[in-house]
Amino acid sequence: MNVAQAGATAVTTLLAVMLGGWLTIRAQDRLWHRDNQRQWRDIRLAAYTTFLTAFREYVAYILLPSARITAVPRPRSPHDPMPFFDEQGTRYKEQLEAAKTELRLIAGRPDVVAASRLMVRHARLLAAARATCDVDALSPERFDELWAAERRFVAAARGELALHAPAEDAPLSA
Repeated sequence: MNVAQAGATAVTTLLAVMLGGWLTIRAQDRLWHRDNQRQWRDIRLAAYTTFLTAFREYVAYILLPSARITAVPRPRSPHDPMPFFDEQGTRYKEQLEAAKTELRLIAGRPDVVAASRLMVRHARLLAAARATCDVDALSPERFDELWAAERRFVAAARGELALHAPAEDAPLSA
């Protein structure tokens, strides 16, 4: 074996090692990126679920006949009424606010944040309306807006999480 053959063998071996190392690094990078995306998806799913739960508990409290709610006009624009709660209701309000803040911190798309903001606004308007009347006297339009805002949020969250929308006419499985 001469020097040229030994040099070619060494260069070929070195190139093979470098190519193998580069391919390994690329595969590891893709794996890390996929795991990172999966972790963020799980974190977002948990936060969105927590937000929806807090929202539903807030609305359920508002609809209790025993709920004590007062409302005062907001001092700045848009001057809509701001609801204030008794001690029990304050807990639900704080849970909703905390879940909304968490959602804003980790949301990956602005339409999710905008939809959550709309949900909270309609829930607050419902609470303010509830401060002045009984549950039975609340406007049906108030509920239509509230549930439409919730549907928009769910659609935006599902879009961000890349979940397929369920078919509208699909039968429910047992």
